[in-house]
Amino acid sequence: MSERDLHIVSFDVPYPPNYGGVIDVFYKVRALHKSGVRISLHIFEYPGRDRAPELEAYCDKVYYYPRKTGLGSAFSLTPYIVKSRRSEELIANLLKDSHPILFEGMHSCYYISDPRLKGRKLIYRESNIEHHYYLNLFSAERNLKKKIFFLIESLKLRIFQRQLKHAGVMLAVSESDTQYLRKAFPGKDIRFLPSFHANDSLNIAEGTGDYTLYHGNIEVPENETAVDFLIRKVFAGSSHRLIIAGMNPQKRVYDLAEGHENITIIANPGDEELFSLIRNAHVNILVTFQATGLKLKLLNTLYNGRHCLVNPLMLQGTGLEPLCVIGENADELKAALDKLQGVPFTQKEIEKRQELLNRTFANSINADRLIEAIFGN
Repeated sequence: MSERDLHIVSFDVPYPPNYGGVIDVFYKVRALHKSGVRISLHIFEYPGRDRAPELEAYCDKVYYYPRKTGLGSAFSLTPYIVKSRRSEELIANLLKDSHPILFEGMHSCYYISDPRLKGRKLIYRESNIEHHYYLNLFSAERNLKKKIFFLIESLKLRIFQRQLKHAGVMLAVSESDTQYLRKAFPGKDIRFLPSFHANDSLNIAEGTGDYTLYHGNIEVPENETAVDFLIRKVFAGSSHRLIIAGMNPQKRVYDLAEGHENITIIANPGDEELFSLIRNAHVNILVTFQATGLKLKLLNTLYNGRHCLVNPLMLQGTGLEPLCVIGENADELKAALDKLQGVPFTQKEIEKRQELLNRTFANSINADRLIEAIFGN
């Protein structure tokens, strides 16, 4: 066995890295490859994301397995997101050697308790406390059938979480999730390891801008709820200009913005356009109503944008409070926007961000921490 050979089981094709979970997977793979780790990447695929030959530049081997979607995976005590990611071909490939296995998210953990893997170094990469996440989706969803699905899935995920005891190491994306897992699994090796991301350095423009930006995948119920809140409670009737940029905004979002001359919606911006919007905004505003995982859009904003205005739940467990302006509710967010208006973002603030972000969130440092967790010194 080579000193640093690793299997990674990914819940989705991690290229292009254009949404939260796959961003962490892709940039983790890239950082590990740069550090000399030989990666066998196992990917569950399904319609909507194509196979990515770009991954072969960072991996020794890349395997694809179809997701088993449909009723056969739905009618089971195992959560749908887990049961639909099973493959005898995958387990056969994992059994060809004795290398460590990194399971990306609970989605990929169907085989984490399989007796055929007994004695292997198994690593669980947490991205959310999944049953909490699905319970929040249940609360945010308006469609009754989807609400029922999210509630049932939350219950199944809470039960399935017990299977994580078979992992030798758990790697959590936030300090608060780390504490939760340590309480749930006393005596286990559980470590805080922030998400990997696209930023190798800060790229922030000093000075001012003339708009506030909110960005995110707006078809996700959590983000649609945030957009609803920002439009109705913060920016309606305001003199501040708001741009909402993100994937697949629904008709309801356009209806909410209609009649507000200070609010603009940009649907499905390309990477360069979104980067420009973040960098040129005077304020990037990010709110959430569920404190799950680490919000990668928060990291991306801090590496590339000026003033960052958030609510407390956006920061929970991140340690990034010193780099943000915080508003507890709509009135505090409006007051903060008034206070920040016309205030330049300075080089001193950029240096403050650089010091904190490089210490905790630099991909190169976290690759070293990950390698130590898997392979030891």
